[in-house]
Amino acid sequence: MFSASKLKSVDFYRKIPRDLTEATLSGAGLSIVAALAMMFLFGMELSNYLSVSTSTSVIVDKSSDGDFLRIDFDISFPSLSCEFASVDVSDVLGTNRLNITKTIRKFSIDSNLRPTGAEYHSGTVANAVKHDEEVDEESVEGSLSLTAHNFDKYVHQFPITVVNFYAPWCSWCQRLKPSWEKAAKIIKERYDPEIDGRILVAKVDCTQEGDLCRSHHIQGYPSIRIFRKGSDVRSEHGHEHESYYGDRDTESLVKMLESLVISLPTESQKPALEDKSHNTKRPAPSSGGCRIEGYVRVKKVPGNLIISARSDAHSFDASQMNMSHVVHHLFFGRKISAMTMNDVKRLLPYIGSSHDRLKGRSFINTRDFEGNVTIEHYIQTVKTEVITRQGHKLVEEYEYTAHSSVAHSLDIPVAKFHIELSPMQVLITENQKSFSHFITSVCAIIGGVFTVAGILDSILHSTIRIIKKVELGKNF
Repeated sequence: MFSASKLKSVDFYRKIPRDLTEATLSGAGLSIVAALAMMFLFGMELSNYLSVSTSTSVIVDKSSDGDFLRIDFDISFPSLSCEFASVDVSDVLGTNRLNITKTIRKFSIDSNLRPTGAEYHSGTVANAVKHDEEVDEESVEGSLSLTAHNFDKYVHQFPITVVNFYAPWCSWCQRLKPSWEKAAKIIKERYDPEIDGRILVAKVDCTQEGDLCRSHHIQGYPSIRIFRKGSDVRSEHGHEHESYYGDRDTESLVKMLESLVISLPTESQKPALEDKSHNTKRPAPSSGGCRIEGYVRVKKVPGNLIISARSDAHSFDASQMNMSHVVHHLFFGRKISAMTMNDVKRLLPYIGSSHDRLKGRSFINTRDFEGNVTIEHYIQTVKTEVITRQGHKLVEEYEYTAHSSVAHSLDIPVAKFHIELSPMQVLITENQKSFSHFITSVCAIIGGVFTVAGILDSILHSTIRIIKKVELGKNF
């Protein structure tokens, strides 16, 4: 068993009796300075330990979100009707999906991008519109031709006016013409406009009456509109045109026209109807624009997101199509939630700010170009991941660059987004700082400052002694 004296022999810190030490004013000053220096350096080391340190590397994309990429968008087209607006995707592997509707919503807007009603719901469009198989070469003109001068007069004169807006060059219009004229003749014989006065079947040549067709937002031919006492607005909110999308054979057209007449009063009740309808007339929509929002999932290969006018039973005048648009947002991958964003505030300097580069930008076709104008965007994306100090994946986002241009096309103008995905990804990793390194640094700070202060005190004390001896005239 060790005695107390033997145990004291291993003391590294032998004490000098207090009576043998002397406190000095210079030593006190150095002690205060040393203590302040220790506190300052300790605070700096603690701040450095608590701060986020990251390292950035570029690696082959090892995405955990599978082989598909989600694209979220919200884009307004002031001059594209929701009636024909179509969202299509295609890629280099041969994927070609047309008129996606399941994840897409449409809202009618005016020329100032303001909504003009609730969500737009298009009428039912048959996959294959039926036409008359036999064409009567000696068909009689049964419908009334309307012009800008007499259009308002007739559509306000009759409770129901059904108008075929067409273009002579349109193949669909040419197929419709015989059955339309035949149906108009049958309806005219059954419900003579001059006697019955409940329905009028008419037509407008949009190549001759361009301004009239534009004022009614006609973008596809043929467009069969139903006017009820001067208005073709389906909703009380005034944002949807009442159109006919069914089969175009004579029998179907006659059934449609008769269904419109059957609920209307006869000629003897016409004055009362006119007085009542005069006060309930609704104005036409101020514009035929459309805001398209939603998302699509595409394969992670080069491809295109295309927004255009599309119909399986209409033709379009390319010279009248304007694909100007405003991008409210366009981003790739999952949107960073507010909670996650709050957690990564410390990492914001390391995360790029180009995940929604096109947000708020306008692309307007001023029609200074001749021919058909397509607006194209070339987008290159790269994935960024942030790994926390605990090894958890905190952020997963796609940044992109975008270059836009106006191009001439021989086809119908479109808004096209060319998407190129980088096979590489940026990996940002938080570096875990060692607590043992922090403790070692703190000890080094305390020991170092204490030692340096002791050396300075010794030098200062010796210097003061020498000065005092010189003043006393002593030799040394």
